[in-house]
Amino acid sequence: MTTMTPDEADAVWSAIDDQRERTAALLEQLTAAQWDHPSLCEGWTVRHVAAHLTTQRERIRDAVAFVVRHPRILRGGSLNATIHDSAVVQAGVLSEREIVATIRGMIGSRRHNAFVTPLETLTDILVHSQDIAHPLRLGLDLRPAAGAMAATRRWDTRGTWLATVNRRLALEGYHLTATDTAWSRGQGPEVAGPVGALLLMLTGRPAGLEQLTGAGADELRSVTARPV
Repeated sequence: MTTMTPDEADAVWSAIDDQRERTAALLEQLTAAQWDHPSLCEGWTVRHVAAHLTTQRERIRDAVAFVVRHPRILRGGSLNATIHDSAVVQAGVLSEREIVATIRGMIGSRRHNAFVTPLETLTDILVHSQDIAHPLRLGLDLRPAAGAMAATRRWDTRGTWLATVNRRLALEGYHLTATDTAWSRGQGPEVAGPVGALLLMLTGRPAGLEQLTGAGADELRSVTARPV
């Protein structure tokens, strides 16, 4: 697990709170059709993603209690299937107003899910807010400093179990460079763009490709259609 200084932890939680407030504000503006629009997550609607964001503070006993109440979520046979099915269940339990209120009600809390760090909570809210906003063509820009923290975490953990929940894109062999903050990783042809677009790529979302430029961007576009 990553050890952070008090100042680093403050920065992470401040970014989480900011994105929670902005995401809640976006959600409460949505129409009924937009709530049921497909998100960037394959097989997930906007409603499913938003409901998933209400589960960012589950302790072990909370997760166990949820499974006991809804044992069918374990039938998928994989972590991704369980996460998806739990989001579907949560979306059926909570109203749109309750989802928004729950996300907003987490602001100020520093409790996060078991077995992960606050950096996973940050990545979760940043990326899932884009899963909602991007396909709806709604503006919800990522703060560059927050995006850089999440991108660093995703890069550093790309070979661990934390990366197994994301589609793996062929990003090795490229030099990723943010154009809106001081962040870069990797070696090879340059792929440049806003750190938010790079974060989408690092979490397996090709939607970030449209904002990328550089010598490696066209090549990357040609290979992302095939997972590795």
